[in-house]
Amino acid sequence: MQMMPIDLTGLVAVVLGISIVLVPVIGLTARFALGPAVAALAQVFESRGADETLRIIERRLELQEQEISMLTQTVHNLTEAQDFQRQLSKSTGPAQDDTVAPGAE
Repeated sequence: MQMMPIDLTGLVAVVLGISIVLVPVIGLTARFALGPAVAALAQVFESRGADETLRIIERRLELQEQEISMLTQTVHNLTEAQDFQRQLSKSTGPAQDDTVAPGAE
């Protein structure tokens, strides 16, 4: 079996000639065929991001509510302590010193 010589220049010319037509056709086909799939994937990823953002905001709000609750309790405790100190100072009256100052005898 004999092999025929290949005209490399002719082969390259045919491949390039076909590529000039096929590359844009393949590109347009891929754009219109894959466009809806890419849009659907983008929407899925966007909604996933929105769900995660919502969870983060809910967690931050929960932590802020806990902090407000702790601050309210602290203010309540301080108010009670202040009232106790006020009542304690009223019940003892002015402090009377039983010691005699030097030179007062």
